[in-house]
Amino acid sequence: MTSTTAAPARPHTDRLPLMALIGLFVSGFIGILAEALPAGLLPEMSRSLHESVSITGQTVTVYAIGTAIAVIPLAIATTTWRRRDLLIVALVAQIVTSLLTAASSDLAFTLIVRFVAGLSSGVIWSLLGAYAARIAPEGKQGRAIAIALGGIPVSLALGIPAGVLIGQVATWQLAFVASAALTAVTIGWVLLFLPNLAGIPRGSRHSVRHVLALKGVPTILAVVACFIVAHNIVYTYVATYLSDIGLVAQTGWILFAFGALAVLSIFVVGTVIDGHLRTIIVTSTIVFALAMLALVVLSGSTAVVYIAAAAWGLAFGSSATLFTTAIVNVSGDAGDVAQSVMISVFSGSIALGGVIGGVLLSTFGSASLVEVGFVLVAASAVVAVLARGHAFPRD
Repeated sequence: MTSTTAAPARPHTDRLPLMALIGLFVSGFIGILAEALPAGLLPEMSRSLHESVSITGQTVTVYAIGTAIAVIPLAIATTTWRRRDLLIVALVAQIVTSLLTAASSDLAFTLIVRFVAGLSSGVIWSLLGAYAARIAPEGKQGRAIAIALGGIPVSLALGIPAGVLIGQVATWQLAFVASAALTAVTIGWVLLFLPNLAGIPRGSRHSVRHVLALKGVPTILAVVACFIVAHNIVYTYVATYLSDIGLVAQTGWILFAFGALAVLSIFVVGTVIDGHLRTIIVTSTIVFALAMLALVVLSGSTAVVYIAAAAWGLAFGSSATLFTTAIVNVSGDAGDVAQSVMISVFSGSIALGGVIGGVLLSTFGSASLVEVGFVLVAASAVVAVLARGHAFPRD
């Protein structure tokens, strides 16, 4: 794993700094929780905001747009900031925006707040991988990054189903208040255990143009775009899709099946990522495609829906870690900027998936979500299989 951040002395032990990595883990958990929480609460939110489900779903979209827009310019603008200080500012912004979302009864205001929340999420995302690599012992950066980014699938496994449960037994607003409370606790943890590393000298950064010209980078970004757009077309409106196939009462459990296998992927990927990166990426795209195909042709079987959701979670769970590692590997000493570019594409794809999903839902119905999702992820699988050279070289 290559990192171009300032080179502080490595820890004098070969043990991973787990307490610090937990702080990064939970920060990533919060960023994804705040982004995707509406996906499990859209019916309740749409009633409170007096809008259709497809329109309310754009609360996910604008968050992702904020992240996509912010990640590169904010990473550059804050390049000299001390890393912990910057993370705390972003987490405070998450608290404020979560509370404002809970208090809002107006869609336009909610969308503005969600966009601002996306800006802070972009900062969090841009910090996690490089921060983990810098505090890890030499030779264990890959595993440290996997732990730091592991909050993403755990959020999907536990946070979003918990939000669904809170929305069912109380109100959707309480789910956002709970998210704000967790963020406050995380700030305390970060202050206690995360070292406040120096920022990155401006002169050491490579340009975005240089990164995009590197062999393998455009291919990786294309696979990321297809993979994540496919995921979000379905995931943003999964509650509506499950309702339409008669499984609305099991939404929380199906999401839990998705997330539980996503968590399992953390442990699988964390142990083998350095030696089998290509194999895992290719396998993930193929398994994801097969899961979508199962939903296309066999959605009438409850058992198949659960199995497909679990397979989807296993394939998606560590995607951020896998794609981040792939792009850093091919970008060499431009790894910090390459991560920002990948995150921008990742988040932009989340936004695009929300927009496309909303159009498909309102125009063709929820069945079209899994159909288009299958086509896109199948395309990503084909590209990943064929990209044996610079993008996903043989293990």
